[in-house]
Amino acid sequence: MHAMVLPRVGGPLVHETRPDPVPGPGEVRIRVEACAVCRTDLHIIDGELPDPRLPLVLGHEIVGLVEALGPGVTAPAIGERVGVPWLGHTCGRCPHCAAGRENLCDAPGFTGYSRDGGFASHVVAEAAFTIALDRAADPVATAPLLCAGLIGWRTLRMAGEAEAVGLYGFGAAAHIVAQVCRWQGRRVYAFTRPGDRAGQDFARSLGAAWAGDADALPPAPLDAALIFAPDGRLVPAALRAIRKGGSVVCGGIHMSDIPAFPYTLLWGERRIVSVANLTREDASSFFAVAPRAGIVTRTRTFPLRDANAAVAAHRAGLHGAAVLVP
Repeated sequence: MHAMVLPRVGGPLVHETRPDPVPGPGEVRIRVEACAVCRTDLHIIDGELPDPRLPLVLGHEIVGLVEALGPGVTAPAIGERVGVPWLGHTCGRCPHCAAGRENLCDAPGFTGYSRDGGFASHVVAEAAFTIALDRAADPVATAPLLCAGLIGWRTLRMAGEAEAVGLYGFGAAAHIVAQVCRWQGRRVYAFTRPGDRAGQDFARSLGAAWAGDADALPPAPLDAALIFAPDGRLVPAALRAIRKGGSVVCGGIHMSDIPAFPYTLLWGERRIVSVANLTREDASSFFAVAPRAGIVTRTRTFPLRDANAAVAAHRAGLHGAAVLVP
């Protein structure tokens, strides 16, 4: 197999040729068709998430075909197309797992972090944590749904019945969430990096009622603000934009420090909540909605060996998602 490997935090990804991995009990080997780059991959490279398993194959937005089964696996079958997301293992025994909140598991495993991921020609995953996909699905278009889509979906669900929704950071996740909101009949207000007129035009093309700089106030108060950019300064900015009783939902796995802000911004029963990981129920509900919502992902493809260029494109603020194709 071919893989792009992170040998050390802060370093570039390095091409390696390895033997094809052998699936163990409960596992499957998947031939990777596409793997999207996620902001989380950048956080791992930059050392903002602690203790990755090094050397590491990044990537957790994986679409591929099952080509080998480990002992005890009856599904998925060889030849089936599956997705492999961030959550790759849970203990099934801790209080969170017992309560149906496996995203908060005390002993989890994560694809492309604690186990090798999809910046490779092949990957091994636990069969129980793969997601069945349509055999006719486009692997490149589907790959960003495996995290940008799933985390965006969970973040939106945590906002409740909000009608006016602000999206802070209009990247891979927001461009998918905006389409779900449009399908659901919500109003979307998009906030981009100051001066990013192309990003604002992109948001309006996806149905945003308004698009502007992240430090601006929208033309009307928001019911909820979803923050996807990893900038803690956006939290008080979002609090200024939401109405009383509204929510600020932080969808990222990492964020810079939130600066001090006056209590008056929070008062009025406003809430700040975070999203942690995802559940398999998130996947089943989202992939039931995605085709009905008519989601179209914007992607830019890169050969596997150009993984460093794909990471750089994502870091520069690509409008959509960078996708590696082995």
